[in-house]
Amino acid sequence: MGNPVVYFEIGCRDSSKTAAFFAQMFGWDGLPEGPAVSIRTGSEAGIQGMINSLGHEPYNYVTFYVQVEDLQVALDKAESLGGKACVPPMEVPGSGHFAWMSDPEGNTIGLWKPLQP
Repeated sequence: MGNPVVYFEIGCRDSSKTAAFFAQMFGWDGLPEGPAVSIRTGSEAGIQGMINSLGHEPYNYVTFYVQVEDLQVALDKAESLGGKACVPPMEVPGSGHFAWMSDPEGNTIGLWKPLQP
């Protein structure tokens, strides 16, 4: 069985302004969390996400997160297939760990490993 897409992230310079756009465009609810806004797409069938203002490059990006068993193993596999590790495994306190990789064409994809219950 494959690895599921579990989350999305939209990067921007102004998370409040960007969240307001998507609220009007798609009816998404947002909850401010520091420089980010957690997004609830309003559907049980849809994945949830975040609008994020990193405060540095990249400012504008859209990525999705794929859940994996082991972030470093996934990054190593991506590199063996011609991709690249972009962001090493990092902790999201209370949630899990993430990393970023790129495919051979330069598209950024997030990797996610949730905390085990």
